[in-house]
Amino acid sequence: MAKEAPARPFLKWAGGKTQILEKLLAILPKGGIRTYFEPFVGGGALFFTLAAQGRFERAVLNDFNRELMDCYRTIRDFPDDLIDQLKRLPVNKETFMELRAKMPHDFGPTRRAARTIYLNKTGFNGLFRVNKKGEFNVPYGKWKNPPKVLHAANLRACAEVLNRFVALLSTDFANAVKGAGSGDVVYFDSPYIPLNATSNFTSYTSDGFTLDDQHRLAAYFRELVKEGAYVLASNSDTETTRELYKGFEMHQIQARRCINSKGNKRGNVCELLIVGRRGSLIEISEESTPDPQQSG
Repeated sequence: MAKEAPARPFLKWAGGKTQILEKLLAILPKGGIRTYFEPFVGGGALFFTLAAQGRFERAVLNDFNRELMDCYRTIRDFPDDLIDQLKRLPVNKETFMELRAKMPHDFGPTRRAARTIYLNKTGFNGLFRVNKKGEFNVPYGKWKNPPKVLHAANLRACAEVLNRFVALLSTDFANAVKGAGSGDVVYFDSPYIPLNATSNFTSYTSDGFTLDDQHRLAAYFRELVKEGAYVLASNSDTETTRELYKGFEMHQIQARRCINSKGNKRGNVCELLIVGRRGSLIEISEESTPDPQQSG
């Protein structure tokens, strides 16, 4: 009898971490993790890998994108109903445009989750992007062959994992890491700091993620390390990033990013993995330490 495949991300996710999983796993502590926190879970590539390895006792997954977290909850609670909904959706531009024109609140939980997965799988480059009104505004993908939308076995595997001591939240990242301390791992994979002044944050919620939020995030990163948590963050390799996390261990990595609409502008970019663990912080002056009260 064939062994069932481990759960893997059920969505394509721009900026997803599948391609750098080996680097992330090499940096994480080798022992067991009491609680794994991922406040910007997105597609959850690292979470599903750690779950398959049995690396944590429990997990707290969060994303401010409520539609995304509703999809996680539906997979956990109603996988068979969701599979049935996806079976009924033909893969073509007409169905895509019809679903895109609707809002998430126009549907019940399972139909809403089916819409999320369908638009993600059939939209351009797997982007999940909404405007300030909360309207999904990614165009239909350019496909040589229609993409496969339904992966029933994987959805059932995801449901099994999510039912194992996993808390699902949709709140500010600071609320999602409350109580993290010794024996815990926190992974911050927030929207990245722009590479230049003309770049914009990839806004995957209608509220966006600002530079003030980046300062607040860096301050919480520092506080969690002081509490004894093992903290890891991914971000773009910029002067701002390096200043915000000054004093912490940094690893420069190459990652391929494919979200530009022009093929000749896609390719490898430099990113940073920032590591915070007790005893690893180089002492720096109080003046250079971000203050969560001032930056929030």
